[in-house]
Amino acid sequence: MDTDIELRHLRYFVAVAEELHFGRAAARLHLAQPPLSQQIRKLEEILGYALFVRTSRTVKLTAAGEAFLNSARRTLRNVRDDMEEARSIGRGDVGSLRVGFIGSGMLTPLPAMLGQYRRQYPRVQLQLRETYTSGVVQSLSKGTLDAGFLRDGDPTEGIVTETLFSEPFVAVVPHTHPLASRTGISAAQLRDEPFVYFSPTAGTLAYEKSISLCEEHGFRPRIVQEAPQWLTILRLVGAGLGVTIAPACVRQIVAPNIVCLNLHGAKVNSDIELAYQATESRAIVKAFAEIARASFRAAVRDSKDKARNKAGNNSLL
Repeated sequence: MDTDIELRHLRYFVAVAEELHFGRAAARLHLAQPPLSQQIRKLEEILGYALFVRTSRTVKLTAAGEAFLNSARRTLRNVRDDMEEARSIGRGDVGSLRVGFIGSGMLTPLPAMLGQYRRQYPRVQLQLRETYTSGVVQSLSKGTLDAGFLRDGDPTEGIVTETLFSEPFVAVVPHTHPLASRTGISAAQLRDEPFVYFSPTAGTLAYEKSISLCEEHGFRPRIVQEAPQWLTILRLVGAGLGVTIAPACVRQIVAPNIVCLNLHGAKVNSDIELAYQATESRAIVKAFAEIARASFRAAVRDSKDKARNKAGNNSLL
């Protein structure tokens, strides 16, 4: 005799126990009554005890049936919960997600995007880690991060990058500098200036991309001081230690003793990129990437609309 209890046995038993009527239970289960009665008898045979007392007029639970009803309901509820958890994981609704980011990303649409993701996926345990571009890439390669945001990341085998946001570079000078009164300059005008800059170990491509703006004019910057963060670099520029070239987003954190100038003729932009492993297939990472793409697209579109509206308003003056 087959001694395995199946979920259908539990569903059939719970229906009869709640209806206390085989006809109504069969209708509820969309079954004919004879097969339902057969399955209940089979369940009783497997258990070795009667679950119901049957008469020509009534159906009642035995003591064993009353005890088994609570267990059957709990088992079915646990199975439903387990199935819903599996579906949620399949949709990327739950789980743990480790995301690395570079500090200057906080001056772009990134914080708003992370807030949107948190609101849309409240059951995901989002773990954020701030580091350099090189650190994000290394952690992705090791598998200690699931996704990351880079600035001008170096091409790395096994890592996919997508550009989400591009911005121009600006020159940053002390407010007392002779060039500070201008709205824009050429990088060539910084040829003889001391520079405050970040280390190339933070990200080789990011470093060389901004350096290339000077190399287009036949010189490499004379770097007199390195610093790890843009806030530190700007403060040192404001203190008169030198000048720098930075992504335009640093305008948001300039102090009164600093001036940001447009760079005329600059041929490269600084890119914020989403990165993840090339073999990544988990729904939780795919859902995160989709929100990142959509959020940055919307932010770029809004920025362009504001710029067009501003230009239109100025033309009316």
